[in-house]
Amino acid sequence: MLILNREQRRVLVDKLPDVANVAAGAMVFGQALTERTFSLRLAALGVALWALLLICSVLLAGRSE
Repeated sequence: MLILNREQRRVLVDKLPDVANVAAGAMVFGQALTERTFSLRLAALGVALWALLLICSVLLAGRSE
């Protein structure tokens, strides 16, 4: 198991929502830039990944040392 100190956890909690936004943007809005048809499955996966990463961020923020 990975043990993070307070500063490492703070940086991870700060950057994880940014990663979530990029993942959701790529999987949902990125489909508009391709010539393929819109995939509802891929969009749902992007939203689910976004939610999962945000939940992980909240859990890490609330974790004590």
